[in-house]
Amino acid sequence: MRLMSHLSHSPKCTRSSESPSALEIYQKKLLDSGQATKEDIDKIHKKVNTILNEEFLASKDYVPKRRDWLSAYWMGFKSPEQLSRVRNTGVKPEILKNVGKAITTLPDGFKPHRAVKKIFGDRAQMIETGEGIDWAVGEALAFATLLVEGNHVRLSGQDVERGTFSHRHSVLHDQETGEKYCPLDHVIINQNEELFTVSNSSLSEFGVLGFELGYSMENPNALVMWEAQFGDFANGAQVIFEYTKSNAAAKILRKTGLVVLLPHGYDGQGPEHSSARLERFLQMSDDNPFVIPEMDPTLRTQIQECNWQVVNVTTPANYFHVLRRQIHREFRKPLIVMSPKNLLRHKDCKSNLSEFDDVQGHPGFDKQGTRFKRLIKDQNYHSDLEEGIRRLVLCSGKVYYELDEERRKVEGKDIAICRVEQLCPFPYDLIQRELKRYRNAEIVWCQEEPMNMGAYSYIAPRLSTAMKALGRGGIDDIKYVGRAPSAAAATGFYQMHVKEQTELVQKAMQPEPVSYP
Repeated sequence: MRLMSHLSHSPKCTRSSESPSALEIYQKKLLDSGQATKEDIDKIHKKVNTILNEEFLASKDYVPKRRDWLSAYWMGFKSPEQLSRVRNTGVKPEILKNVGKAITTLPDGFKPHRAVKKIFGDRAQMIETGEGIDWAVGEALAFATLLVEGNHVRLSGQDVERGTFSHRHSVLHDQETGEKYCPLDHVIINQNEELFTVSNSSLSEFGVLGFELGYSMENPNALVMWEAQFGDFANGAQVIFEYTKSNAAAKILRKTGLVVLLPHGYDGQGPEHSSARLERFLQMSDDNPFVIPEMDPTLRTQIQECNWQVVNVTTPANYFHVLRRQIHREFRKPLIVMSPKNLLRHKDCKSNLSEFDDVQGHPGFDKQGTRFKRLIKDQNYHSDLEEGIRRLVLCSGKVYYELDEERRKVEGKDIAICRVEQLCPFPYDLIQRELKRYRNAEIVWCQEEPMNMGAYSYIAPRLSTAMKALGRGGIDDIKYVGRAPSAAAATGFYQMHVKEQTELVQKAMQPEPVSYP
């Protein structure tokens, strides 16, 4: 009671009528410093008041039009009602070689850190041989080829210049002079330095993501990206995802092609640095899990009709293509990328330069052309109707490499592993292609996240719908392999992480049928 009485008599925390406003303080500072005169300030006041009065009067009989919500730069982009054909995103080999040389060559006399110098030497070797392209080079090639085509490429976030995991090195520093050098500013002769923007941001996910979202709405002809330092940092910007990014087209009639990179993967770094909360983004997806949409490539509008895309990519080449796909379309949709951590330097996470080009006749090319693969087939190249495959393991993300390693260890030649690279919208056509190929196989979904997290809740009903359409059973016939349901995203003990990871990988490859959890 005493406390309540004290509070009731305490002064209110509001600005007193005698206190000057922020505008008055600013005006006084301008006058005192001589940067503006009283006449200048009066002129500005009059101009602003005139604009406000005119707009107020015009609003009384104004009837809004749908196109008023879009910037003039958006004219010509297609709506979900208009078919946009799938486009190839491969690049001519000579262009890849030229830009590859440009982004791996440092100026004469420039002295980078010795470790960085070795990295760029290794990258130059990758481009020269066309083999062993890693994640960072795949990303840089995507940026560089878009720049050559005249597109603005923009990346912001905490430590994006170097890359949180010391992998990107977009901005280099001379160890003696402190001079900065950005290789992607020199992809073409006399390149405008504003064409490529990479900026380390402040520790404000909400503010920075909000800014980039606005930027992407104004400029559809730019690849605009925001990267979280760790995937869980997206928690600080969740209101942006829920209020605007996931539903901008439906709620405020605004389009955006913003790309969000969220480092994700279970490496034993504890509950705060393992998960980008993939399940949240999939839960906010608006595709119907019980209806297979039109999947004919010549008629498909699946992505156009979905509110956004969610991918978990496993090769540098596929990452290259999904970034270029954002620009080489006649429409724009937000893209959520569960980007990797340990795959940045994984010995098997490599691509050949041929997987980036547009030349037919190599393994990375199919009859439709070089483009983003929504699903990657089993790499053992089984025949189209493989009767002897007893288990089809579907997975997404870096767990694939652990599964493949265990399969080699146990010589599981009768197990096929397919990677679902695009989770949302769900690739029904490619899933059904694999179901037809392995028609006698046990169907397993494997993930490293707990059962109540990750992609399982999203995948299960959609996979069931695809199976039912083929007479392959339903949701009860999908075996789950992964961590048990949990309140925390991951364990805080490394030894426990290793034990859990080993058990789930071994279970997916075990000789006997997988039991329900």
